[in-house]
This record gives sequence, C-alpha cells and structure tokens, in this order.
Amino acid sequence: METWIDELAGALGEEPLLPEEVDTLLGTARDVAHRVERRITPLSTFLLGAAVGRREAAGTGRAEALAETLDTLRDKLPETPAG
Repeated sequence: METWIDELAGALGEEPLLPEEVDTLLGTARDVAHRVERRITPLSTFLLGAAVGRREAAGTGRAEALAETLDTLRDKLPETPAG
C-alpha cells in the first residue's frame, strides 16, 4: 500500500505522506465512517484535501494546514457512532 500511495502522491505532484500523517488520516477516516456514515468517508477526505490545499496556497505549511483542517472536522463529528 505505501508504494502505491507514494506513487500516487508523486503523480499528483505532492510530497509522500509522513507516517504520522498516514496514521492520523486513517484514524480520521475511521471516525467519519463509524460516527457519521461509511459512504461519507471519501467525500470528507476530498473536502479535507481541498481545504488543506487552499491553506497551503495561502502560505500555510502542510503540517499546520492539515492540523487546522482536522480540528475543524473533529469539531463537526458527532460524539456517538451513527446508528
């Protein structure tokens, strides 16, 4: 998996994900899938990526842009799993 995602990053002109970014993003995707709805997960990751990219274009570093964006997502997550 790491080779494929690194190749995708390169093809998109992005730096490969750091191991801590992978862990954080996978955990966040899990939270969205379990606490909101599974089919919303890819949509939320698209929006996260767009928001991070917008912040980076404005001059914010990737790590800070990701942290800010994930804080916003976590504020929107319901406390309990969807049911």
